[in-house]
Parts: sequence; structure tokens; C-alpha cells
Amino acid sequence: MCWSATADLVVGAGITVVGVTCVARVRAVRNLPLAALPLLLGAHQIIESVVWRSGGGAGPATLAWAVIALPVLAVWVPFAVLLAAPPRARRRLVVPAAIGLGTAAALSYFLVRRTVTAEIRGNTIGYVLGLPHTPLFVMAYLLATVGALLIGGDPMVRVLGMVVAYGAVLCAAFWRLEFLSTWCALAALASVLVLVWTRRLAADPRARTG
Repeated sequence: MCWSATADLVVGAGITVVGVTCVARVRAVRNLPLAALPLLLGAHQIIESVVWRSGGGAGPATLAWAVIALPVLAVWVPFAVLLAAPPRARRRLVVPAAIGLGTAAALSYFLVRRTVTAEIRGNTIGYVLGLPHTPLFVMAYLLATVGALLIGGDPMVRVLGMVVAYGAVLCAAFWRLEFLSTWCALAALASVLVLVWTRRLAADPRARTG
């Protein structure tokens, strides 16, 4: 989330360009999902620019935003890390992948059964779904996504996990105070780190096939 429709659109377009570069750099199919993460994040920001311009509410853009933010990322991130991980790390990554799959299934259920709405609050947008046991969902979501990044086995992926973990705490603090939404800055930084990761892959002959 950015602080305005224009900011979301500009940042989202920039992240999408980074994503295209990341995907173009990788050669191994198993690395494509993680390399494509910036594409997903960029699309997410662009969709939210539509939410801003529509004044919030419960329209298709709001639902699309929630689908990406909740079930899609919950399962995409851990499985992308699992696929791209070195063989020695794959066994332990099954745990966050399984947590992500279960979390995504539960979140999808509530998205089907309930209506998600967006509320514009100054320079932030609040999304309301009315999830039961929210702390448990948050914990499971973080274990699946940030947890997978932290134990992914690749040093750059681990750095990405640490940046996302610390950045999420800071962004959440600003967002809860309804001061300024800075999630798009975190998405942009994460995308740059994925770009660095793909650059390292391109320079490593062992990572070009598979």
C-alpha cells in the first residue's frame, strides 16, 4: 500500500519493470516463481491505485487486492523459496510451505464467505474482512512467508527475509497509526533484493539450468 493512487501507480509500474528484468535473467525453471515475485508485487500496487480512485468500498479491485495479499502470497512465497532453494535446504522448507498452503486455504474460504471492504483513512487504506482469530492467521502467514525466506538456504534470500521482517514491523506501526502507508516502499526494496539475487544467479553457471 502506498499513500495515494498516484504513488501506488508509479511505484507499482517501477516494481513491475524490475520484475520483468528479474524473470528475463533466470534460466532455470525452478527459479522463475521467486524471480517473478516483483511482478506480483507490482501488479498488487497497481490494483490498489484503482482502489484509491474508486474511493474504497467492496468492488472488484478491493477483492483482487485481498486475494493477492492474503492467499496468493501466503502460498506463493514459501513454494517459490522451496523451488529455488539448494537441495540441502529443501527438506526444512516443506514446513513453511505446508503452513502457507493451509493458511491460504483458510483465507480463501473466508474471502468466499465474507465481503472484504476498503476504507480510505487519510494517507492509508484499511482493508476489513472480519477474520476470526486474527493473531493466529498473522502468525501462520509470517511463519510461511518470512519464515521461508529466513531459512531458504541462500544468503541473499536470507537478507530478503530479514529486510521484510524488520520492514513489516515499521510499516505496520505507521499504518496502525494511520500516519502514512509505506508498504509500497517495502515492496520496492524487496524487489530490488530479488533483482540482486537474480543477478547473482546469472553470474553462477550452476544456477542456469534445472
